[in-house]
Amino acid sequence: MKHAQSKGALPVIPFKANANAVHGSGDPLWTRLYHFYSLNKVDFDRMYHVRSNAESTNAMIKAKFGERIRSRTQTAQVNELLCKVLCHNICVTIQVYYELGIEPTFWDDGEQKEAA
Repeated sequence: MKHAQSKGALPVIPFKANANAVHGSGDPLWTRLYHFYSLNKVDFDRMYHVRSNAESTNAMIKAKFGERIRSRTQTAQVNELLCKVLCHNICVTIQVYYELGIEPTFWDDGEQKEAA
């Protein structure tokens, strides 16, 4: 927690139902976070669920495309990871089409030029 704070980040850690402001050693950082949690539940939940969504997305990508990055150079590793993210987004978009019954519309070159 202190490392995150020293880097300017706000640790977003959910508290248990029986937690209180003087939990543990009475650390002032812990106390401040607890009060933020207690007094700003809506903001805390919004920030926590951003993290939760990111964790879920990472887990989905790893499950579908594997955990390993096989490229050797850093540039190739970044490109491989970006390709996995792109493929994940395409898969999720296709899934939403079917789940919500959306009919995708594709334009041919002639229609696209007329629209412009």
